Amino acid sequence: MDFADVITTEDELRAILRPPRDIVANKSIDHIDDHCLTFIERSPFVVIASSDGAGHFDLSPKGDPPGFVQMLDKHTLAIPERPGNHRADTFTNVLQDPAVGLIFLVPGVKTTLRVSGRARIVADAALLETMAVDDARGRSVPKLALVVDVEEAMLHCAKCIIRSGLWDHHHADDAPEVADLAEAMVDQGQLDLTVDELREIITADEQKNLY
Repeated sequence: MDFADVITTEDELRAILRPPRDIVANKSIDHIDDHCLTFIERSPFVVIASSDGAGHFDLSPKGDPPGFVQMLDKHTLAIPERPGNHRADTFTNVLQDPAVGLIFLVPGVKTTLRVSGRARIVADAALLETMAVDDARGRSVPKLALVVDVEEAMLHCAKCIIRSGLWDHHHADDAPEVADLAEAMVDQGQLDLTVDELREIITADEQKNLY
């Protein structure tokens, strides 16, 4: 399909979309801090983006009880592989290109957590044993885990969740307590703003700039 106006350079892009403010540009960090860990511990759902050697992308959802993704250290996450359809798209992609992206969701929480890094497929018995769960058939130990060496992590603003109404059926009082976006951004970005000042900016942005 042909289009009359296609953006092909960053200069053209920035002529339409202004550059991000410093408080946004500087919010990413290269490790999992306490703000990110709190979110991961409460997340029952993560989507993994990966691509093969030819650049064909795949998005794979993973779900388990909250906290199923383990932080091995502040630079390393481990995701158990539960029984599925055996396509193993993420694994076959990682064998060709280890770069992955993750997005964590917590039901009822408007903020999301984005993590990117490089992945390995791990079959170490000691690690897999820590990921065992009990089900109707007994104790189930995963056969593999995806271990991600974290290169970037950031909490993402709430506007996409608000626009979609994704959690409208959840009551705010039912949402688990996770990292506060303003507090995390001030801490992670070493911003010259107070948490309350940034919280006011975020709230105004959510109310005035959804569309």
